Amino acid sequence: MAGGWSHCVGLDKPAVPQEEVVKQWESEQAQLKLQLVEGDTEEWQTAPGFDGLTRVGGVDLSFIKGDDRRACAQLVVLSYPELEVLYEDSQMIDLGAPYIAGFLGFREAPCLAEAVHRLERSDPSCLPQVIFVDGNGLFHYREFGLACHLGVLAGLPCIGVAKNLLQVDGMEDKQEHQHKISLLQKGGDSFPLKTRSGRVLGQALRSSDKSTKPIYVSVGHRISLDTALRLTHACCKYRVPEPIRQADIRSRDYLRRHFPAVES
Repeated sequence: MAGGWSHCVGLDKPAVPQEEVVKQWESEQAQLKLQLVEGDTEEWQTAPGFDGLTRVGGVDLSFIKGDDRRACAQLVVLSYPELEVLYEDSQMIDLGAPYIAGFLGFREAPCLAEAVHRLERSDPSCLPQVIFVDGNGLFHYREFGLACHLGVLAGLPCIGVAKNLLQVDGMEDKQEHQHKISLLQKGGDSFPLKTRSGRVLGQALRSSDKSTKPIYVSVGHRISLDTALRLTHACCKYRVPEPIRQADIRSRDYLRRHFPAVES
């Protein structure tokens, strides 16, 4: 499925000073965070082998090169455990909300949530039971990253998976972190991402035997960290979980086909 253009929140509104935007978003983020559920809520999450889980989703955005507003918002749904694509939705979007560190959810989550709601309206039987998000969840400056934001808006279990370590205050220094990475011997090995207070915000995971660079897994919504970690590993054919990998591949391909004059 591929649609036309969609306009996201904040587009064409009068310019507002960034400090006012930050203040407003901090307040809204705190209110959304009250709806966040960190633990498992579905039977399949605690069942052996995730029995009952048949559909896993992935979302990603790919931007037109040199343009920080126009992007392809991608939703894919894969079968589980086969990890074959069942559904895909590519939608060009025009992002009006500015990028401000720590508030990515306000820029990207509404468009991604709309893709989920579009599927829910058109074919609810294909709705994913969990969504993998290319970004952080609780592993965030205020413990409410993109995966949390999307999870609350979509009302579905979400897992945040980041390729790079976010420099959250209170985390260990780079040298200590690199040492822990060197101790990850095989796919499935992991270590917790803790603040100085001992709060575990996520896990660094070696996702496959062939990949030496870890990924960073954190709770988005309606799932426990242990379940999120195990399911992420189960969905990794390569370094990145297959739902996110397929979303990335297909969004980039969409841009190549529809905007051939602009290299993405």
